[in-house]
Amino acid sequence: MRVFFTPTAHPSSLDEGTCLMSTAVSPDVAEKKKEISHFKPAYLGLAFAVLIGILLLPLQGTGETPLTQQGHIALALLGFAVILWVTESVSYPISAIILTALIAILIGFTPSEEDPSTVTGTSKALGTALDGFSSSSVALVASALMLAVAMQVTGLHHRIALGILRIAGEKTSHVLVGTIMISIVLAFFVPSATARGGAILPILLGMIAAFGAAKTSNLAALLVICAVQSISIWNVGIKTAAAQNLVAIGFIEESLGVQVTWGQWFLWAAPWSILMSIALYFIMRMSIKPETDRLAGGRDTIRQQLAELGRIKREEIVLIVVSVLLLLFWATEGILQPIDSATITVLAIGVLLIPRVGVFNSWKDLEQKVDWGTLLVFAIGISLGSLLLKTGAAQWLSNSLFSALGIENFPLLATIALVTAFTIVIHLGFASATSLASALIPIYIALAATLPVPDQGLGFIIIQQFVISFGFLLPVSAPQNMLAYGTGTFTTKQFLKVGIPLTLVGYVLVLIFSVTYWNWLGLV
Repeated sequence: MRVFFTPTAHPSSLDEGTCLMSTAVSPDVAEKKKEISHFKPAYLGLAFAVLIGILLLPLQGTGETPLTQQGHIALALLGFAVILWVTESVSYPISAIILTALIAILIGFTPSEEDPSTVTGTSKALGTALDGFSSSSVALVASALMLAVAMQVTGLHHRIALGILRIAGEKTSHVLVGTIMISIVLAFFVPSATARGGAILPILLGMIAAFGAAKTSNLAALLVICAVQSISIWNVGIKTAAAQNLVAIGFIEESLGVQVTWGQWFLWAAPWSILMSIALYFIMRMSIKPETDRLAGGRDTIRQQLAELGRIKREEIVLIVVSVLLLLFWATEGILQPIDSATITVLAIGVLLIPRVGVFNSWKDLEQKVDWGTLLVFAIGISLGSLLLKTGAAQWLSNSLFSALGIENFPLLATIALVTAFTIVIHLGFASATSLASALIPIYIALAATLPVPDQGLGFIIIQQFVISFGFLLPVSAPQNMLAYGTGTFTTKQFLKVGIPLTLVGYVLVLIFSVTYWNWLGLV
């Protein structure tokens, strides 16, 4: 018995992926309704008011960080973007188009920074707005979106999830462990938090219905909240698990000239995610008490769902082989072989697209299912961040936010503690970690340059990127949370009951790792 659901609240599409759910209306109609529901004229007006207000402010550069005219415009555009992203006054793809146009117009009519006697020109400024598309991270995100669709088309992630739950057994505690394990395993092969949620949630809801439990039962809340919290945890643990990680990697490669491999990221982050997964299990057990300790007939239910999937198909076998090889290439990047993550992922998608060899019948099968809006937002977010860095606006903003506090004179642990707390609080206003990374990572790159840390502050920046993936507190903190919230299985109060202690544990672990494990590795 497989149960599909239609969420009552739309998740943001920013953190990539297309969820597996059936809807009562056609995709075109649903998308139109989604765009209309996002439109909030008052907030859009506020965003333009903030843009104009910042442009009119007499901002001055100080010391070694003079604020140029283009830097001033970059700050105004950042303020405009933050209002759009926080309020979701328009959908994220529409906000990206508006930002592109504003960058082209506002930068285009300012003096060129290379030759102040000439105007930059809208053509060149438009090129600046589209710079993000030249990042290899965009190619990796595009390929990741396609790989997630391949999982959706073949149903392989359903088979993996059901297989793990079958092994887990019937005890509620074992099913809880199985739910966490599904998130861990899928994080390696499905580079989309929303798609992973879309794979896990229908299975859990099917189990809950089969056991005769109410959708509003503690059992339902326990399993569904656990699923999405573990997805957020492993967004940190694996470089390719979430788009926001690739935003940070793009800025790091461009600004610091440092390439962070898949294996390096895993070495740094996976131990933290493992400990957080253990903490999640105990927090879930303490926070939400299920009505039963055993799901009688659980294995039979899972066996029935596996039987409905039928025998493993050729397309699934192809995808398994390609995914395992892809994982091996990611893990050995820069160690046993020189091919970077983006290139090998593009190659893998090429294989999956070959007729009668791969898993897609035609390009149209892929074209209709990929969330191209996510790719647009990702690229324009990188363009805005690059503009902040190139014009010195990020450095100016860093000085204004942190240097005034004398943070560069703090002990490093105190700096990490303060900035990490700041990142967690700021995240409360953002529904998308990708947009949050676009706004904050350029500022943190500028801040890291003033700190007594190795490798141009690489470790400090990476740690803050880990924290940007914290989506534990509210249903609106991450798209997969909203996807789960739309099932009606839990309340915001229940989510907070789990999210607050989980966030505190994550925060403490960041500090402990900063003075132990990450310090031993030379990251900080």
